[in-house]
Amino acid sequence: MKKLFILVCTLGACYLGKAQSSNELLTHYKAYYKEMKKQGDLQGCINALTHLSILEPSQARRDTLAYYYLSGNQYVEALNVIGIEKDENASMLALNVKAVALKSVNQYEKAIEQFEILYKKAPTIYIAYDLSDLSLQVGKFQEAIKYTEYGIANAKDTDKIAFYETQQPYEVPAKAAFLYQKALCQFSLNQADIDTPIATIKQALNIEPNFNIALTIKQALLQKKAGATETGTGAK
Repeated sequence: MKKLFILVCTLGACYLGKAQSSNELLTHYKAYYKEMKKQGDLQGCINALTHLSILEPSQARRDTLAYYYLSGNQYVEALNVIGIEKDENASMLALNVKAVALKSVNQYEKAIEQFEILYKKAPTIYIAYDLSDLSLQVGKFQEAIKYTEYGIANAKDTDKIAFYETQQPYEVPAKAAFLYQKALCQFSLNQADIDTPIATIKQALNIEPNFNIALTIKQALLQKKAGATETGTGAK
């Protein structure tokens, strides 16, 4: 009986020691995380949250950890933390992380799933633009048109969309960006009708004359139209 009592006391002391150690670590990493946030140290925040997620797991911490990875352009790491499952009950932060990370690793179909949930929960012109762009990329042209129409109808004069095809990124009015996207959709749906997308791209350029990629597409469409006209004339 005496030996049993000693064993119980020993095990109890070990348990209390481990609990105390765990609590001390938790307190340490909470303070460390707070300091890293204060300093704006992204990697420090990732390290702190990784430890906190092990010591005291929570979905909110995992979502935030994935967000930090996303902020550091570590898209695969973000997805490894948060997964790629379609979950309508996921937090808005988790859905945003999944959508942007999947888009960034060219998993367009999977990204569309996440953006669609976001759009269903809280539609914005920026989500609509991503859905339009991604739908166009995967050949869902009617879907793309639907989202461009939403954007054209709801974009405010102060809203901007960023483009990165040049060395120096630039922004254009959102309505111009959606009109550009609409022109691409129109051409993809009916390549025999070049006049319609040309007219739409001109609308975009009327809003933003220095819209670089729209100017490039307009020139390409005009060249294609000229080539088709020459071919038709030659056939005659």
